Amino acid sequence: MKHKGRVLLVAALVAVVALAFRVSWNALRDIAGAVGADKTAATLYPFVVDGLMALALVATLVLAGRDRRFALRVLGAYTAASLVLNYVHGLVPDLHGRSADWGRLADWDPANWALVLLATSLPVGSIYFGSDLVAKVLHHRPTPATKPQESAQTSTERSTCDLPEPSPAPPTPTTPALPPPAEPVEPETPAQSAAVAPAPVAAASADRPRRATGRLPQSARTKPPSRTPEQLLSEARSATRTWADADLTAEAIRTTVRTSAAKARELRETLRAERAEGRAAEQRHQMEAPETEAAFAGLAPGHAADRGALEVAA
Repeated sequence: MKHKGRVLLVAALVAVVALAFRVSWNALRDIAGAVGADKTAATLYPFVVDGLMALALVATLVLAGRDRRFALRVLGAYTAASLVLNYVHGLVPDLHGRSADWGRLADWDPANWALVLLATSLPVGSIYFGSDLVAKVLHHRPTPATKPQESAQTSTERSTCDLPEPSPAPPTPTTPALPPPAEPVEPETPAQSAAVAPAPVAAASADRPRRATGRLPQSARTKPPSRTPEQLLSEARSATRTWADADLTAEAIRTTVRTSAAKARELRETLRAERAEGRAAEQRHQMEAPETEAAFAGLAPGHAADRGALEVAA
């Protein structure tokens, strides 16, 4: 459609919506006055209902996918609500002259309660759904249009099973081709056959480096030698001899010794236990050293043998 036709179509749509809004104005205003709205609120009430319908219509044209379906549901719900309120306005003549009882839209109480709930909940719904639709429109990112070159390339890259099966061509009568006349073959001399003989290619191809054909299969790889627990513990002791207790973690041992996480945890517990035993033995030695020195000092000079025995015992 040309630009002028689009402008005329949009102008016609705006005119139809404006006329429909004016026709529905009196009904929604009277309904709002019947449910307790003052004069100003009753005047603004049609903007709340029919205005949200226009907003939902615009959001339907802009959005796509799940957001578009949500905008269509809002548009359908508020259209149905406006239709019900206009229908009630036509059934109750007292609403036309503002002579109806306040809060009374129907003679049957359940129907009256439902209509009052519908009329009073539409403004709150307009706030919620209108804000949600505006947020969806502002955060919407339109999908870029596919370029003609890309679409042509996509169609050429399709597999043969996706392409339509061509119709078989009608068979054409063929006449058997006659063989061409045989040309006389001249006998070759030994000198010409030696000059035309191809050069050996095997020697040249043998000297050429062989190109890699892909990844080495798992079966052909050399497996690393497996280490025993004693070897792992010995390597861990040598590597962590100068480490502090805070640095003795399973992850540090795993990266240093290059082993699994489970074995690294076992090595950590073993090394911590050895360090704890070493500290406990050192503390016992420090506590027993003063007692041994006191025992040596209390011995007489003549009891050298006893002193030697005590030194051996210590």
